[in-house]
Order: sequence, then structure tokens, then C-alpha cells
Amino acid sequence: MRVNAIRVVVVDDHAVVRDGLRALLTTHEHIAVVGVAADGLQAIQATHEYQPDVVLMDLGMPQMGGVEATRRILSLHPTTHVIALTMSDDDTTVLAAIRAGARGYLLKDADGDEIVAAIRAVTAGQAIFGPGVAATVLDLLHIPPAHQQPPFPQLSNRERQVLDLIGAGLGNQSISQRLGISVKTVANAVSTILVKLGVTDRAGAAAKARAAGLGVDSQPQPDRPR
Repeated sequence: MRVNAIRVVVVDDHAVVRDGLRALLTTHEHIAVVGVAADGLQAIQATHEYQPDVVLMDLGMPQMGGVEATRRILSLHPTTHVIALTMSDDDTTVLAAIRAGARGYLLKDADGDEIVAAIRAVTAGQAIFGPGVAATVLDLLHIPPAHQQPPFPQLSNRERQVLDLIGAGLGNQSISQRLGISVKTVANAVSTILVKLGVTDRAGAAAKARAAGLGVDSQPQPDRPR
């Protein structure tokens, strides 16, 4: 590895994608793949261990999604640059990644030159959004914050509150206590949320919530020593 090579960690839950990206990047003498990870938790560990300049981050992964992993990595390693590399260009996913601190957002069908250029650009302090998402980002930036739709506009405010807490890992009893509503009301809201989001179980709803940036601020806080 060259002394001034850009250090990169590749994160994706598919081994074929990880191996392909590593093979692509190692052909460039000024880029070094120092680690790989298969989910968000491994990504945090790899970032701590290898101290990369750039993390290429898949967003849809088991254990912990890329949005939450990005948020945690940047809270611990603020000089690291994260580029989201994903299949989705929908507004909710793009905005969640940007809010988490991603400095770049590329679709997985981006060619090798685009990925390499993005890595070099973010290490130079630029923000990079591939052609497939640039229009979406510009649209989001030109919408006044007061008029931006909250995530999952098909949900009522109460249902969104419940989903937020589902994303934080709370059960119905804890959600009931947090919101001051009955357990039955929570259960009814959960059933409605599953239907509206088109998922079959609570885990699917939690995954969608976290991908949209929900469920983070609602995490239970440990007691502070007195």
C-alpha cells in the first residue's frame, strides 16, 4: 500500500458485491481497501480498527442498516467520509442518508470510474451525488423545510410516533408507557402500520423506520450515575 493511498472500508451484505468493489478499487494505486464488513455493526468495528478515510456504505443490511451505521460512525470518527452506495434513489432514503452525514450517494449501477471519482472527491472535501440521484437531491434542497413531508406520509402522526419507537426496538408495553396510551391502542396502530408500509412483520417495519432515519432519537437512555 502506498504511503498516501486513500484508505477505504467496503460495507455490503452481499459477498459478491464486496469482492467486486475490492477488486475494482485495488486496481487503482492511490486507493487501498483496508477492510470489509457485511453489516452496520461490522462497519462500525472496521472503521474503529482500520481508521479509513472513506467508507463505501450499503444502506439496506441486516443487524444494523447503513443509515444508522453512518450516524454512529461519524459521531465517533467525524473525519471519516461516508459514501452511500445503494439500489434505491427514493426521496426518503436519500434524505435519511444525507441527514446521517453521508458525503456522497451513488446507485449500485454506477461504473467504476464514478465510484473512484467519488472517493477522491469526498476526501478533498466535496459532496458527491451520482447522476441517478442528483435531481432528487436538488429537489429536496429547494423545498422549504416547513413544507417537507415527514417520512411515511401515509401514516398518521400517532402511527408515525409508534413506528419511531418500533424502530428504536421498543415493545408494545414500553411504547404504551412512553406515549401514554393503552397497549391495545398500540397493537391496533402496529397492525395498521404493517398494512400501510406493506410489510409482514414488526422487523420489516423497524427496518423501514431505521432506513428513514427514525428510531434513533427515541433510543432509551441509560441512567446517569448520581
